[in-house]
Amino acid sequence: MTEITAKKKLPAVVERFILHWGDMGDEWGVNRSVSQIHGLLYLAEAPMTAEDIADTLGMARSNVSNSIKELLSWGLIRRVPILGDRRDHFEAETDIWEVAARIAAGRKEREIDPALVALRACVSDAADDPAISPLASKRLKEMLTFTELVDRWYTQMLNVPRPRLVALIKLGEKIVSFLPTGRAK
Repeated sequence: MTEITAKKKLPAVVERFILHWGDMGDEWGVNRSVSQIHGLLYLAEAPMTAEDIADTLGMARSNVSNSIKELLSWGLIRRVPILGDRRDHFEAETDIWEVAARIAAGRKEREIDPALVALRACVSDAADDPAISPLASKRLKEMLTFTELVDRWYTQMLNVPRPRLVALIKLGEKIVSFLPTGRAK
């Protein structure tokens, strides 16, 4: 059984954000504790130790330690040395564009890249398998084409400088307002 310490009092808005960030992470398949720790460090005014995080969020130290490892692997937080203190201190990346880019890169690596490998193998194997129906083969090819399109778009967006990317997003908002509503077939 893990020991959970009493939480330190946070301002209501900060607590609400941390809880919401945890819920969002949970919806995206990220451990709630990982997301809550990221939310806390994102709003923190100074680097925090694992003990500070555990005390503030009322989490077990082992949970905090494992969550920190995951956040470090995503590049969403970093260790920060503090003069005169041998403990590890952590701070979050606070540039929201950089946070979004790192999350997108991690998701692409963990989801899109393996999907492309699997879909390419399926399409190739389906072409040589007479037991595969033409409909199944067609749908596999469509899914591969879509996934390759998403992959190319992501790669393109990596090379767009941030000011142009912001302008592109804003332009996209305007263009969408001119498009007819409804679903295209």
